[in-house]
Amino acid sequence: MNKIKKQTRPVFPFTAIIGQEEMKLALVLNVIDPKIGGVMIMGDRGTGKSTTIRAIADLLPEIEVISDDIFNSHPYDYDLMSDLAKQQVEKQINLATQFIKVPMVDLPLGATEDRLCGTIDIEKALNEGVKSFEPGLLAKANRGILYVDEVNLLDDHLVDILLDSAASGWNTVEREGISIRHPARFVLVGSGNPEEGELRPQLLDRFGMHAEIKTVKDPSLRVQIVEQRTKFDQDPYSCIDEFHDKQNELKESIIVAQKNLANVVIDYDLKVKISQICSVLNVDGLRGDIVTNRAAKAFAAYCNKDEVNVDDVKKVITLCLRHRLRKDPLDTIDSGTKVDQVVNEILS
Repeated sequence: MNKIKKQTRPVFPFTAIIGQEEMKLALVLNVIDPKIGGVMIMGDRGTGKSTTIRAIADLLPEIEVISDDIFNSHPYDYDLMSDLAKQQVEKQINLATQFIKVPMVDLPLGATEDRLCGTIDIEKALNEGVKSFEPGLLAKANRGILYVDEVNLLDDHLVDILLDSAASGWNTVEREGISIRHPARFVLVGSGNPEEGELRPQLLDRFGMHAEIKTVKDPSLRVQIVEQRTKFDQDPYSCIDEFHDKQNELKESIIVAQKNLANVVIDYDLKVKISQICSVLNVDGLRGDIVTNRAAKAFAAYCNKDEVNVDDVKKVITLCLRHRLRKDPLDTIDSGTKVDQVVNEILS
């Protein structure tokens, strides 16, 4: 309890969030396997999008980093190390490590490219002959979560940079003939309100999953949500304490799923059916197939299984494909419903 009180600002517990199961599942699966490619959450105002995203970051187990490293470098994994850390490891220098909370970085709408990517101090480079790098938000978000609220209002070229870094896991800054590269492996989470404008289809396609959030209609459930929030606002620490065991339980299952992920397999016939669904739906490119395979494996690992079955695929495929369908202005049915119909035909 004392440890909880040390937090500067109490965070609403993830397990206390009522409803919005689709959004919660998408976030948990991206945490289990960041290679899914992030999640785009579109929904009405005041449906708990930001609250849920901040809550998942608070729930995650602490990560081990090299002390005083601006990129949160992993002490043993080469893919998650900065070039400087690699050089020190190769020279067999003993590096001090520490455990920190998973970084949760917010990208403000008015951010510039320099703020996002970082800048090189040219003056220092010319005068002293050293590469001096001022890290940006991508460096701070390495091995964490990068959250963009109102992503549909962000400049397109910034969204491009974000998605490139999220896909490759690296950020390269080039200026005046000087180049610096650092790891930028993070879970990209975007949220927005569709009333304020859509994302361009080619940008939307780069998000691994797309969760659609609707306002809860059931009056009794609405009252439950209001009461839960009021209880937290009145005494956040007793609310955090009440959900402490549930939080730990979920944290443990996420850690176990991350460890088991590499052992999960998908039967060849099921892979063919996933690709058949993508083909029937006229999904452009192969991202849909790849993400669905990854998400189904992550869900199976989360359920403590070694093999993906049809139900696992059904659970995740709509999240993975609904934003990849071509928009037809004359269509009367929602893209999520269209995916469900094809899935039920092929996987029945």
